[in-house]
Amino acid sequence: MKGSVRKRGNTWSYYFDTGIVDGKRQKREKGGFRTRKEAENALAKALTEYNETGSVFEASDITVADYLDQWYELHCKMNLKYNTQLEYLRTIKNHLVPRFGSLRVRALTPRLLQEYANDLKASGLAKATIVNIMCVLSASLDYAVEPMQYIQASPMRYVKIPKIERQPRERIVLSLEDWDRIVERFPDGTRFHIPLLIGFYCGLRISETFGLTWDDIDLEKRELTVNKQILKRNHGADVRRAAQKMGFREARSSWYLQTPKTSPSTRTIKFGKTLADALAAEKLRQAKNELQYGDAYTLLVLATEKDEKGSDMLRLVPVQKYVQTDLPRARMVCVGENGEYTSTDSFKYAARVIHHDLGIDFDYHALRHTHATMLIEGGANIKDVQKRLGHANIQTTLQTYVHDTEKMASDSVDIFERTAARQG
Repeated sequence: MKGSVRKRGNTWSYYFDTGIVDGKRQKREKGGFRTRKEAENALAKALTEYNETGSVFEASDITVADYLDQWYELHCKMNLKYNTQLEYLRTIKNHLVPRFGSLRVRALTPRLLQEYANDLKASGLAKATIVNIMCVLSASLDYAVEPMQYIQASPMRYVKIPKIERQPRERIVLSLEDWDRIVERFPDGTRFHIPLLIGFYCGLRISETFGLTWDDIDLEKRELTVNKQILKRNHGADVRRAAQKMGFREARSSWYLQTPKTSPSTRTIKFGKTLADALAAEKLRQAKNELQYGDAYTLLVLATEKDEKGSDMLRLVPVQKYVQTDLPRARMVCVGENGEYTSTDSFKYAARVIHHDLGIDFDYHALRHTHATMLIEGGANIKDVQKRLGHANIQTTLQTYVHDTEKMASDSVDIFERTAARQG
């Protein structure tokens, strides 16, 4: 296979034929070289690469924006969980592309990246945010080295994340008085009563609570098993167009059941009489509502789909009861009076009411944090608290959920006084 060079205006180009496809001769061409010699050298390299791999690519040609798109498609979609994919995509679009998108990958140097890390600190971003941004950048450049072989070494190897004083995240611990006001506002029989109780009495994450089915709850043993979580996935325009061709309207997003956050997140939690009575009443209420609504009652069924990695995922599909379907039913714990699924999005209404109408600082995680803090203040074994919350290691429990409170401080003084008195 031979090629040639030619001058176009003030610069030189190389070109060569790659064969005939569908009766048409295919040609590769690249220009912009200052001299004939540069074009001839580039031609020789391109021919060698094409003869060895069947493709021509020079790392110097690709911009950071184009490379990050490529990395996301080839690696992130295939290897990361959906929520992590979204986090990476947000980092790419909101941080990396605006700063480096127009540069070529080979133009990224340790100096440029160190300046970027320093600028992130100066902008006032939280330490965790800066670390996440730099980790995404580092992972992408590692992939550019291996397996893509676009660059010989990652410039991130020499970059140091500037020292940042970690600002403790404000975590809300509800008083029992505030909890009573919340339950009074959303009493037994209302849509958000049960998810509030599960968060308060079991300390579940919001995605775990709204992923519960009645199969996960043993009212006799008073046990609740966490083995999945709920997740919202957006549908692309191509999916919606395909649905329209088939004669129905595809929603912009759907709810899916997937495995928990981590392996220790799969756990069984015991609960007491208060929650057991509330769950039993809710289960009976849902059965009565289904009879009362009849064919107008909304059932939730599970459709099996494939994710980007080819793994099965379960999609929640609402159907009217009169619709005939062979799909298995998902008996979700959190549903409305007519059977409609109560999602984490739906719960935002309750959070707004609690925050604005009741004047209580609140998000769903406050229930989890309150649960953990009350257990520790009550003298619960920290290892049991760790397992109950589903933490992978005990340090997370100690550092994230257990903090000094007035009660803990007072208890410590009382313990010391009692011990000192006995020894005296």
